[in-house]
Amino acid sequence: MGRYFGTDGFRGEANLGLTADHTYKVGRFLGWYCGEKKRLAHSQKPDGFEVRWWGADERKPRIVIGKDTRRSSYMLEFALIAGMVASGADAYTMHVTTTPSVAYITRTDGFDCGVMITASHNPFYDNGIKILNGSGEKMDEETIGLVEDYLDGRLHVFGRDWPEIPFAERAEIGRAVDYVAGRNRYAGYLISLGMYSFRGVKVGLDCANGASWTIAPSVFEALGAEVTIINNEPDGTNINRDAGSTHIEGLQRLVREKKLDVGFAFDGDADRCLAVDENGDLVDGDKILYIYGRYMKERGKLLTNTVVTTVMSNYGLYKAFDAIGVSYAKTQVGDKYVHDYMARNGCRLGGEQSGHIIFSKYATTGDGILTSLKVMQVMMDRQKPLSELAAPVPVYPQTLINVRVADKELVLSDPEVTAKVEEVGQRLSEGDRGRVLVRGSGTEPLVRVMVEADREETAQALAQEIVDLIGEKGYRVD
Repeated sequence: MGRYFGTDGFRGEANLGLTADHTYKVGRFLGWYCGEKKRLAHSQKPDGFEVRWWGADERKPRIVIGKDTRRSSYMLEFALIAGMVASGADAYTMHVTTTPSVAYITRTDGFDCGVMITASHNPFYDNGIKILNGSGEKMDEETIGLVEDYLDGRLHVFGRDWPEIPFAERAEIGRAVDYVAGRNRYAGYLISLGMYSFRGVKVGLDCANGASWTIAPSVFEALGAEVTIINNEPDGTNINRDAGSTHIEGLQRLVREKKLDVGFAFDGDADRCLAVDENGDLVDGDKILYIYGRYMKERGKLLTNTVVTTVMSNYGLYKAFDAIGVSYAKTQVGDKYVHDYMARNGCRLGGEQSGHIIFSKYATTGDGILTSLKVMQVMMDRQKPLSELAAPVPVYPQTLINVRVADKELVLSDPEVTAKVEEVGQRLSEGDRGRVLVRGSGTEPLVRVMVEADREETAQALAQEIVDLIGEKGYRVD
């Protein structure tokens, strides 16, 4: 875990944990660093002799930026642009758009890197910065470490210390370029993946008052669906508020009341998707992995015969995979770790229970809208309702309690807490009744206590034992 960047970028409350100054400096570093790497790559032949055949515009780095609908996203966007152009980079702005759209445009349009301003599923007053490399993947830890070193005033790179990095001058100063066309092209790409017409299918969409508001409805309408939309009126403060994938009950009511065929809920930056079947029942990321993993296997498309999951996936998912002969891998929580495993091992499908699903043939990150289209593809191809497709996955009752603490590492290293977790695990392992997982959040000051058991009351009681001990030890912050 970095000093500023966690598993999903630099995140904090706007103007407190994450300020305009931080963002300006991130922009300054990225503009300068990408420019230096580009200059070094073009200034030397393998034998060390310099070549000077390229002009000023050719050596300027190009960085693409997107943002979600938080009020603070505009402030941070302007700060980021100012830092980039001051360092000599051209900043291309896609405006309000999704994280996966920035990843797609970064890799397809030849950008040096991409940046998304978002705090994903967090409340509106939080915000964050996600940095992507030129391939549209989350930036490597070494480069993130350099960004953090610059923020702390101790940058050492290219063989020397940099107390400060130089400003661009004259014609070397960068520019800001409107690039809303990139967002439109991404929407066109999604539409091109639609293998079936959705004509006659009644679809509900919960846009979480977030970034999917600009893209998802138009994609489904272009493919012929009868679309009913909720939470598509962002005002800067209502992103994720009782809406989207973290508050699925709103979409469940919509599907039941309007008698829709299916519903899809996205989070603030639309890298997550959860579904609701025709009965209004939740189809989470685990069930989506099963549905599409089985579909790929049946068509001979599941390379390595492996679906990549995280340690938070439900035990029932593995039982269902065992029944159809699909192998699975488990990674740390975070779509970054899922993607890394997929890339190293040639896997085509992976994701999280929370709805981050990666289809590596089509995207480098979790993509909520793409996920919804792939679920629709299975429904249309198999001519089955979503409830029937998800039915083979038994769900073990799961209790997840988030405990707000001052120091996650202190809690997780406490011998008494560790002993209690081991004791609960041993009780659950008797008769293969379930499992326990206690971990720190990668983005918030939380310790997550998760217990799965054969009975809901057992899961709740055992999870509460651990939570009570954390409170008794004085770690809990209310």
